Amino acid sequence: MTDEDFMHRAIALAATHVGLTGDNPSVGCVIVRDGAVLGEGVTGLGGRPHGEELALAAVAGSVAGATAYVTLEPCAERSAGTASCSERLAAAGLARVVIACDDASVFANGRGRQRLQAAGIVTDRGLLAVDAAPLYAAYSPARLSESRR
Repeated sequence: MTDEDFMHRAIALAATHVGLTGDNPSVGCVIVRDGAVLGEGVTGLGGRPHGEELALAAVAGSVAGATAYVTLEPCAERSAGTASCSERLAAAGLARVVIACDDASVFANGRGRQRLQAAGIVTDRGLLAVDAAPLYAAYSPARLSESRR
């Protein structure tokens, strides 16, 4: 399977919860190592937990050296003060994170990607962005920053 195949799977996951996650966007995440899916997740109904959190929780064992395919840039901070998705992904020991779309919210806006890069994680962005973008057509980062993530 290819990067595109795994990102298509992440997009399909995210599509299942569009409109059901409150002010948060529906994010799909697929974690892969050596061509095998280790775990996957989609943002929970109402907006929590985030898709990356659920994908990490679904893995039985380590994700060291794996790649995560994420439909939207992982958050850099959380309003609840818990670990952000970029912190969780960095701590997990991933080798690479592939992001379809940037997130302009105050909770990400490039900072999630920068945290991953600072942790030594190869970070690619834009894969299948045209396919993932419609998932976020109704998502308003400005509204999100007002309501808190």
